[in-house]
Amino acid sequence: MSSLPSLRQLRYLIALSETRHFRKAAEMLGISQPSLSLQIGNLETLLAVRLVERGRGPVTLTPEGREVLSRARRAVDEVRGIVDMTARLRTGMAGTIRLGTTPTIGPYLLPFVVERLHAQYPDLRLYIREAPPRDLRSGLLEGGLDVILTQLPEPGADLTAKRLFREPFLMAVSSDHLLARETIVSEDALSGQTVLSLGPDYAMHAQIAALCRQHDAILARDYEGTSLDAIRQMVGMGMGVACLPRLYVKSEIEGRASNVTVIPFRRSSMMRTIGLVWRSGSGADMFRLLSDAIISAVRDNLRSGPSPVVLD
Repeated sequence: MSSLPSLRQLRYLIALSETRHFRKAAEMLGISQPSLSLQIGNLETLLAVRLVERGRGPVTLTPEGREVLSRARRAVDEVRGIVDMTARLRTGMAGTIRLGTTPTIGPYLLPFVVERLHAQYPDLRLYIREAPPRDLRSGLLEGGLDVILTQLPEPGADLTAKRLFREPFLMAVSSDHLLARETIVSEDALSGQTVLSLGPDYAMHAQIAALCRQHDAILARDYEGTSLDAIRQMVGMGMGVACLPRLYVKSEIEGRASNVTVIPFRRSSMMRTIGLVWRSGSGADMFRLLSDAIISAVRDNLRSGPSPVVLD
C-alpha cells in the first residue's frame, strides 16, 4: 500500500491555492520557499499527478489539482473539527469559530454577542469575516468558514439552519420630508415614493423590490447603495426613502443627531429572518451554544423600543 499524503502537505497545497504564489504561501506558512516547493513536488510524486502549473505569473492549479484541493479542504476541516470537538468536551466551548456575517447584520448585532461570549467562554476565539451573502455561502461550503450569520432562508441539502429571530424594517425619510412628522405609517405610505435599496447581491433587495411592486413605489435602480450607511446618507439628502432594519436603526440612528427620521410601520409584513447556518454534521453542539448566546443578547439589548426585534 502506498503512503498517504500528510496533513502538512495538504495545508501547503491549500495555502498555495489561496496566495497563488510560492513565496507568499511560504511566508504565510512560516517556512522557506524551497521547502514549500519540495513538499508540493513530493505530494505530486506521491499522487502521481501534476497539481500545479509552474511558470511566470500567479500559480495556477491543474484540473487535477483543483479536485485534490477540494478534498484537501474537507480533510483539513475535519481535522480542525476533531481539535475543536475535544476542546469542547474538555471545557464546554473553546477553540476557534470562523464566523461569517453579512455587513447588514454583523456590525450591529455582534458587539452585544461578543461581550457575552467572552464572559461565558473565555477560551473561545471568534474569527469574524464580513462579506456579501454569496461569498459567505461559498466560504461555508468550501470550508473557509465554520458558520455564517445571515438572512434566511439559505437553502442547501448539506446545510443546517437555525432560526434565531425576526427583525422588522422601519421607514427612513429625510427630516424635512412630509412624512417625518408621522409617528407611525402604513406600507401604503410608500406609494409613489422613490425607494433606495442595497444591490441585488443582498437578500434585502428582493424583499424591498417586492414591497415596491405591491405598493406602487419606485425602486431606485440608478442609486443602489453599497452599504446601509450609504443608503442613510442618500435618504438624508432627499434622494428617496428607505426601509432600514431595526438593528441598524438602533445602532446608527437612535439617540443621535441626524437628518434622517425613522418611522415604524403599522402591522408591517416587512421583516427579515436572521439565523445561523452551518455544514450538517459539523460542530452542531457548539453552534447551538452560539445560537443561545445570540438569542440572549437580542433579548437583553434589542427587544425594547419601537418596532422591537421579535424572538421566536
